[in-house]
Amino acid sequence: MKISYNWLKQFIKIDWKSEETAALLTDLGLEVEIVDKYQSVKGGLEGIVVGHVLTCIQHPDADRLKITTVDLGNGVPVQIVCGANNVAAGQKVPVATIGTTLYDKEGVAFSIKKGKIRGQESHGMICAEDELGLGESHDGIMILDDALATGTPAATVFKIENDEVFEIGLTPNRADAMSHLGTARDLRAGMLQSGVNVELITPSVSNFRVDKRTLKIDIDVKEPKLAPRYCGVTISGIEVKPSPAWLQNRLKAIGLNPKNNIVDVTNYVLHELGQPLHAFDASKINGKIVVQTLPAGTKFTTLDDIERTLHEEDLMICDEKGPLCIAGVFGGKKSGVSENTNSIFLESAYFNPVSIRKTAKRHQLNTDASFRFERGIDPTITEYALKRAALLIQEVAGGEITSDVVNVYPKKIEDFSVFLNFSKVAKIIGQELPKDTIKKILVSLDIKVNSVSDAGLGLTIPSYRVDVQREIDVIEEILRVYGYNNIDFSKKLNATVSNSPRNEDYKIQNVIATQLNSQGFNEMMANSLTTASYVELSEVLNPANNVTMLNPLSADLATMRQSLLFSGLEAISYNINRKNSDLKLFEFGKTYHNYLAGYEEKKHLTLFLSGNRNQENWTSAQKPSDFFLFKGYVNGILSRLGIQKTQNVPVTTDVFSEGIAISAGTEILVELGVVKKSILKHFGIKQEVFFADFNWALILKLISTKIKYTEIPKYPEVRRDLALLIDQNVTYDSIYNIARQTEKALLKDINLFDVYEGQNLPEGKKSYALSFTIQDSSKTLTDTQIDKIMSKLQNNFETELGASLR
Repeated sequence: MKISYNWLKQFIKIDWKSEETAALLTDLGLEVEIVDKYQSVKGGLEGIVVGHVLTCIQHPDADRLKITTVDLGNGVPVQIVCGANNVAAGQKVPVATIGTTLYDKEGVAFSIKKGKIRGQESHGMICAEDELGLGESHDGIMILDDALATGTPAATVFKIENDEVFEIGLTPNRADAMSHLGTARDLRAGMLQSGVNVELITPSVSNFRVDKRTLKIDIDVKEPKLAPRYCGVTISGIEVKPSPAWLQNRLKAIGLNPKNNIVDVTNYVLHELGQPLHAFDASKINGKIVVQTLPAGTKFTTLDDIERTLHEEDLMICDEKGPLCIAGVFGGKKSGVSENTNSIFLESAYFNPVSIRKTAKRHQLNTDASFRFERGIDPTITEYALKRAALLIQEVAGGEITSDVVNVYPKKIEDFSVFLNFSKVAKIIGQELPKDTIKKILVSLDIKVNSVSDAGLGLTIPSYRVDVQREIDVIEEILRVYGYNNIDFSKKLNATVSNSPRNEDYKIQNVIATQLNSQGFNEMMANSLTTASYVELSEVLNPANNVTMLNPLSADLATMRQSLLFSGLEAISYNINRKNSDLKLFEFGKTYHNYLAGYEEKKHLTLFLSGNRNQENWTSAQKPSDFFLFKGYVNGILSRLGIQKTQNVPVTTDVFSEGIAISAGTEILVELGVVKKSILKHFGIKQEVFFADFNWALILKLISTKIKYTEIPKYPEVRRDLALLIDQNVTYDSIYNIARQTEKALLKDINLFDVYEGQNLPEGKKSYALSFTIQDSSKTLTDTQIDKIMSKLQNNFETELGASLR
C-alpha cells in the first residue's frame, strides 16, 4: 500500500521529517518498507529558469536554426542556438542552463552541456513543453507570461509538487488502515502517545445539497445479506475531461494512472477514505438499480472487454434489463463512464466480505475495490464517502446533484462490545500500565469507554475494526500504540531446565530423519491439498471420506489428501522428467479423513525408493534397487526405534502389485511393497517404485522409554560353518527357528551367506551355506563345547528337515 505524505498531511498537520514519521508508523505496526521521492515533473525542473530573449537572428549556416541572446537574470546574457520556428526577441521562455538534467519520453536522462551547433556556441537550451515534461506539445518553445521576473526558477512558476511516498507492508487484518484516513488515525494515536497533540482533520461535506430532483433512480436490494448497505445519488450536467493537475498528482504519487475526472474522483476517495465507489452512465440505466444474484451461466462483459460466465452466488448490480456491474469487483463495459457521458449514478456500498472474496477468486480478478471489500471496510462512512465524491465531481466536472441520496440500510451493523480486564492487560504485556494511559490510548483509537471499574473497562469497538473483537485484540492495540520498545525488561536472567520426555514426536522424527539421511534419503514436504480424483486410483480409499475445500484455489488443490502416496509420486515424476531418476525420498506428513463420526487426522512416515542403488561409477556396474534393499531400510527404522516383536502379515491396501505388512499385535505398523504399474502410469512413471507407509501414531505408542544395555563381552566369539543339502521347499526361516530352539543361550547369530542350485546337486535339492556365531559372556568356550553345539544343530537339521552335509 502506498501513502502520499503530502496527502497524509491534509488529515494531520505535521512538520516531521519523513524518516521520523516512517519510524513511528513502523512502531505502530504499519511497517514502512520504502520511502520514495515523487515529483510531478521528473527532475523537478531543477536548473530551469525564466529567460528573456534579447536578440534573435538567423543562423548563417542553417536555415532552420536561430541564434539568440538570452538574459538569465544573473547579469550575464548567454548565446543559445534554437531550432524552434516561434522563437523571437522580447519573449520570456524556459531555459535549461548548463548542467541541467532533462528526460526524454522514455524517461532516459540527458545533460545540457556547452557546445557548438553548426559552428556557433550554445550555452543552454530553450525548451518546449514536452521537453520539460509539462505536456505533449512539440510545436515550438514554450512562451511564458511577460510579467514573470527574469531568472525565476521554473519550479515555482509551474508549482511542481514534491512528495514522499511511504510503501507500507500492510498485514491482511488491518483493513481499517487501507487508506490515508486510516493511516492518519493510527498516526494520530501514536503521536498522542508520544506527547504531540494533533487533531484528525476529515474532509467536510457540509456543502452537499440537492440542486434539482430531476433524475431519481430507485434502488431495490434483493440480497440484503450480501449487500447490507447500498447508497446512490445522481449527478447531471457533468463534463468528462482530464482531471486538474492537483488530482492527477495525488493519484500519480501512489502509482495510479489518471483516466478522466469522474473515474479519478472515485479512485481518489477510495484511497482517501477507504470506501470503494463506482460511477455508472445514468443514460445507460434502464429503470431502477437492482442488487441481486443471477442464474448460473449468465454471460457478462466487463470493462476489460472479457466475457465472463457468472456463478449463481455472484452479486451483481443490475437494471431492469440485465447486469451492469460485478458488485464490489469490476464494472461492466456497457454501463461505464465515457467521454460522452453527461449524467451519472454514483454508487457507494458495503458488501459482504466473504461474498466479494469468492467472486473475485472465481473470476481471477483483483482490484483495489475487491481488495478492500473482501477484508472489510467501514460501514459507517458509506453515505459520507458518497457525498464527499459528489462534491469533488462537482468541483472538477461541474454538474448538479439531481436526486436525494438513496440509503438502503435495513439492518444496522452494530459495534462490538468487549470487557477489558486490567489484570489481564498486565499479565499479557508483562508490565502494569497506568489506567489513565490505557484509557487515553483506547480513546485515541476511537474505542469508546462505556464503563469503568476497579477490575476493568467496558468498551465499544467501532465496526470498522474487524480485527478487534476479543479482549486479547484490545490488549494488542494498547501494546502497539504504547510501543513495544517502551516495555521494560528485567535485568535478572531466569533459567529453567525443562523435563521433557525422551520420546517426544519431534525428537523421534529427528532421529529417524538423521538415519535416513545418512542412508542417502532426501526429506520432502508435499502440499496437503491435492486432486480429489486421486482416491479413485485405490479401491481402499473412499471419495466420500474426502475433506473438500469450500473455496479452493484450483481443482488441483481442492481436497485434503487421504494418502501420502500420490503427492510422493508427483515428486518422483517431476524429478524423473528432469533427468533425476535415482531417488530416495521420505516424508513426515498427515492425512485427512471425513468419517461419519467426524474429521480425523493421521500422522504418517512414508518412504519412496526408485532407480539404481548407487550413482554410475566406472569401478562397479549399476544395480537397480530391489525389494529386499527397501525392506532393509524399513527394518532399520524399526530396529533403531527398538521395536522388535513384529510379524509379517498380508498387506491390506491395493496400491501394491507385491507387498507385505508388518504388524505389532493386531495393528498394522507399516505396509511396504512395489507400487502397481497402473498407478505409476497415471503419473507417467515407467520405472519401478517402492513405497512404505508407517503408522506413526502406533510407532510412538510402541516406543519404550526404558534404556536397556548389556556389557561388551570380555570373551571371544567363535564362528562355525555348515553347508547343508536340503529340499527346495525348505526356507531359511525354518533353519533359523530350529537353530534358535536348539541353542538359546550361546548361539548369538546365524547368517546365510551362500545359496546354490544347479549342476551336481540331486533333483529337488539346494545348498545353503550358513555361519553360526557362538559366544559365552562368562568364559572362553572350549572345542568340546563348540563341537557339542554344532553336533546338536546338525542332528536337529537332519531330523526335522531331512538335511545332510555336503
